[in-house]
Amino acid sequence: MTSQPLPAVPHIVIVGGGFAGLWATRALANAPVRITLIDRRNHHLFQPLLYQVATAGLSAPDIAAPLRHILRRQRNVEVRLAEVERIDAAGKHLELAGGERIGFDFLLLASGATHAYFGHDEWAAHAPGLKTLDDALQLRRHLLLAFERAEAEPDPARRAAWLNFAIVGGGPTGVELAGTLAEIARHTLKNEFRNIDPAQARVQLIEAGPRVLSSFPEDLSEKARKQLRRLGVEVSTGTPVSAISAEGYRLGEAFVPARTVVWAAGVAASPLARTLGAPLDRAGRVLVQADLSLAEHPDIFVAGDLASVQSDGRPVPGVAPAAKQMGRHVAEAIRARLRGTPTAPFRYRDFGNLATIGRMAAIVHLGRLKLSGLLAWWFWLAAHVFFLIGFRNRLVVLLNWAWAYWSYQRGARIILGDDDSDQSDQSRSTRQA
Repeated sequence: MTSQPLPAVPHIVIVGGGFAGLWATRALANAPVRITLIDRRNHHLFQPLLYQVATAGLSAPDIAAPLRHILRRQRNVEVRLAEVERIDAAGKHLELAGGERIGFDFLLLASGATHAYFGHDEWAAHAPGLKTLDDALQLRRHLLLAFERAEAEPDPARRAAWLNFAIVGGGPTGVELAGTLAEIARHTLKNEFRNIDPAQARVQLIEAGPRVLSSFPEDLSEKARKQLRRLGVEVSTGTPVSAISAEGYRLGEAFVPARTVVWAAGVAASPLARTLGAPLDRAGRVLVQADLSLAEHPDIFVAGDLASVQSDGRPVPGVAPAAKQMGRHVAEAIRARLRGTPTAPFRYRDFGNLATIGRMAAIVHLGRLKLSGLLAWWFWLAAHVFFLIGFRNRLVVLLNWAWAYWSYQRGARIILGDDDSDQSDQSRSTRQA
């Protein structure tokens, strides 16, 4: 392949303002390039705390910041609020919704992942996932309304269905959601209802594999399971969900009536990956070269959840630290291309793994160091506050967590919006009564 000479000021297009895209953009702050950062949302989201917005512990602005504000002092970047529909790798341009074309000299595709229902996309209507702030706000509304519907429901069986919460998927997101939901039911809502006892709510965590938090060592996984049970979470492993509907879900041969099912079981790569014409893995992620570029198009890079790459013979996990490292690596690779020097292979540095389970319960795995319980929980708190973007976000999150710790209360429990399905459910219940 014959490379074309670069213009005096090369144009770099970065698709996605998540961890990979934003870290690449910032790492190119002093480079002699022109950057266009494109995202269909105007904010960068600290996704590890998204479940706290869904469970009313934090508000949306606490874990998100406008991309324009973050990059306001970086003069070589332009932020575009737009949706990319197609990438023409050979023609070196991409197409936005509405038909606009944007050319590039270098491209970083970091558009992330979406929910994967393992061939059962019809489940999405009844088991929402958690990837965006919109997802979190809708889920928060549904969770809070479930208790309100139960309070107004005279039929015991229907009331029990409203108080039955199932989280499908035993990874960090599923575990964190389950533990927090149990705390809300048993502590936050205590004495607030007259016709129901929120503590009687059933929270079930369902993992098809043999254990929860399978990315952790087995002994820490078992400790997490015990901590979940102490919080009141029912943990089911070894049996996958086989059906999900508006009325409940099927686990093995048993149908369980439940009006709230949350999906935390799998992810699929952004559909944009398919427009590259590059080889993909089974999850739809792009199989990239060692330096995160495409074999046929070395000026195109893929990073974050969209990249399928190995480091030291092991797959790189789809976690925030890996995405940040990929973003910085792509920035350095582009600098190398501008200098005319070889690019280096990506090397992932694993700084450890941590997950919170609930109040004063967490597990931490850092090399040979293994922690669980209260000490791990404090470690988790400190790490997440440290990695939040912006002093305001850190301060607000700290204050919210301190208040929740001492009072068991959650300050974001306002129900907003309207949902015809919820209203119709309530109307049908009233008519049947």
